[in-house]
Amino acid sequence: MDPNDLPAPSEGLVVTHFLTVSDVARSRAFYADVLAGSVVLEDNPCIVRVANTWIIMNPGGGPTPDKPGITLRPPEAGDTVSAFLNIRVADIAAFYDRARGKGAEFLTEPIDRKAEIRCYMRDPDGYLIEVGQATGMLEGIYADPPAGAGPES
Repeated sequence: MDPNDLPAPSEGLVVTHFLTVSDVARSRAFYADVLAGSVVLEDNPCIVRVANTWIIMNPGGGPTPDKPGITLRPPEAGDTVSAFLNIRVADIAAFYDRARGKGAEFLTEPIDRKAEIRCYMRDPDGYLIEVGQATGMLEGIYADPPAGAGPES
């Protein structure tokens, strides 16, 4: 392991994303294969560098001295999501085809939303991942507001 690959800035900060996973090896393989990540640490914690960020993964567990009263666990089955990973790609069609070829499961094919083309997939634990390619927004064209959204006051 090269210490320069770790998310440890010499100044300022970096942002990483932590996932509580049920099977570290399975999740490590997904993020390394489907998102073309580089495994920095195999386990405890698992760290996979994906493009210009890091995904850190560990199994769930109970409270610790630095997070009293907090229990970590993978998401439960269902359609309620409070946060998701958002990645941007240069060519969504190529990414979609490559990721599907590696076994990634998408909710839909990429859909043109005027500002961007996007789709969603799930990782092995069910975490939602948005995949998007900026299109119209690069020219000042933005998506329509969500249905029922009124003008801001």
